[in-house]
Amino acid sequence: MRKSPKKPMLKKPMKERILETADRLFYSQGIRAIGVDTIAAEIGISKRTLYNHFPSKDALIVAYLERRNVQTPPSERESADLILRSFDRLERNFGTREFRGCPFVNAVAELGAGEHAAKAVALAFKQGRQAWFRDLLVKLGLPAPDLLATQLAILVDGAIATHLVRGDPEMARAAKAAAITLLHQAGVAIPAEHVMTVRQE
Repeated sequence: MRKSPKKPMLKKPMKERILETADRLFYSQGIRAIGVDTIAAEIGISKRTLYNHFPSKDALIVAYLERRNVQTPPSERESADLILRSFDRLERNFGTREFRGCPFVNAVAELGAGEHAAKAVALAFKQGRQAWFRDLLVKLGLPAPDLLATQLAILVDGAIATHLVRGDPEMARAAKAAAITLLHQAGVAIPAEHVMTVRQE
């Protein structure tokens, strides 16, 4: 029996190839350490070709962060479950060798003082995460969810920063325990699969 000929694999558009390479190198080594020469050489293109798609390194940095700023898809799961699963996901990320912290915080720290369009993208991401928590808290019927949404967002950022210093994935679990305590104190029923020891009022 004759085998059907394999279809040739279609190459990704050049712009996407540039972004994928920039994402990998910027995140793993830092946006200051990686120049456009390195990105172009990694792909096997000229700098001119890269600049045809991104007019400057700054434009590429902005595009890299915008590519990372992906909204969480809607889910049918209960709000409290979604909130606590976000900490489980964080713990899984901590356990990988590739994890280098929050790309948005990393970028802002590397860019230093002064204006840069990438900082607006980072701010939009942080505000989006907080709004995601807030929307879930509203669904839970909490009358004043803004403070608790801020506290949950701080727990995420704090866990990431502490893990980077200590190299301990357990920091995500500690942040989850704190989140459970905050939700419990706000009167939210904790789903059975996430129950940890919480201080009773």
